[in-house]
Amino acid sequence: MAQPAAPPIEIDATAGPAPLGMPPATFLRDYWQKRPLLVRNAFPGYASPIEPEDLAGLACEDGVLARLIEHDKASDGWKVRHGPFAEDDFPGLPDHDWTLLVQDVDKWDADIRALLAHFGFLPRWRIDDVMVSFAATGGSVGAHVDQYDVFLLQAQGRRRWQIDASPNPPLDFRNDVDIRLLREFHPTHDWVLQPGDMLYLPPGVPHHGVAQDPCLTFSVGMRAPAAAELLGDYADTLAADAPDELRYADPDLALPADACEIDAAAMQRVETALRQLRMDDPDRFGDWFGSFITTYRSAVLPAADDRPLPRAAMEQALAEGALLWRHPWSRMAWRRTREGSNADAARLYAGGTAYPLGVDDARRLAAADSIDGGLYAGLGQAGRAAVAALLAAGHYRLEQEDEA
Repeated sequence: MAQPAAPPIEIDATAGPAPLGMPPATFLRDYWQKRPLLVRNAFPGYASPIEPEDLAGLACEDGVLARLIEHDKASDGWKVRHGPFAEDDFPGLPDHDWTLLVQDVDKWDADIRALLAHFGFLPRWRIDDVMVSFAATGGSVGAHVDQYDVFLLQAQGRRRWQIDASPNPPLDFRNDVDIRLLREFHPTHDWVLQPGDMLYLPPGVPHHGVAQDPCLTFSVGMRAPAAAELLGDYADTLAADAPDELRYADPDLALPADACEIDAAAMQRVETALRQLRMDDPDRFGDWFGSFITTYRSAVLPAADDRPLPRAAMEQALAEGALLWRHPWSRMAWRRTREGSNADAARLYAGGTAYPLGVDDARRLAAADSIDGGLYAGLGQAGRAAVAALLAAGHYRLEQEDEA
């Protein structure tokens, strides 16, 4: 019996639903974490909302994560500098073979943040950031591999992408450079992307991008914590919450054959002591993960106001047309809980804090980039209390009509 044909690795989205050129369910079934996909015309006629000069200016600001990577082709040497940069760092650069990368641009620019609305087919808490890179002609960061999913949208200029989509590509790294570059790279596909084209890469696919002319590329990257990171945070949470009475115990101790031996019975008691720390309660386990994932890889955490606005004043302002705007670094997600027989119980997680709510309120607040009087009025009592608490914690900022 003939095997079904593999899904195409390149499609044109002109006739299909943007930005994938196919129904999202088809993409998730055939491509997500399975195989790369080049989508021509994912965003037809796309025009970048920012210019290279804007990116360079942002890279000069304190608190912005930025890198400048220069490549000496003659020696195949690589130089990496980290921001913030001085404004006079850029005019002295050559017109070729360098790349500026700025992380979390969606947190600093509302137009870049609006791009994320096109990726609503993914869990919002899985999306990490939009990194923007500007590359002079020939600019590159070398052949490398990422351990997370990424969508590479060409926003301005042209970039040549080569990928190795073979089953077991070589993944050894060079030891003579300061960045994790592949020692070997054998591309199986070679494309030049125009503005509006988008390349999806699952984790572990070697790739190499080179600017054909000065260009901007937007990288929508996913949050994919390593198992070691999950385990470390989980263990820290267990240890912090563990009562001091939980200890290694041996009431069944028998006369040892050798007092210096750690015998099998002792090791079983160690396992018993550790098992006592497991989160057997699904809600406790869910609260740990909800708190972890809404703070994971956050360079900035919203800070509580020294003089929080009283709830009555907030409600009055909303009634008069004011808006509450979500802090750009605030991360929220929600989860159904198992509180008794209450099928409507949920938790909203914001920056590591859990707020018990009903499902409808949790869903609406997790999705709300802004809150107006109408949304607030439609919340239950617990939802309104959560809004006041979120405002006091710095997750929202009140904007009056005369400030808009």
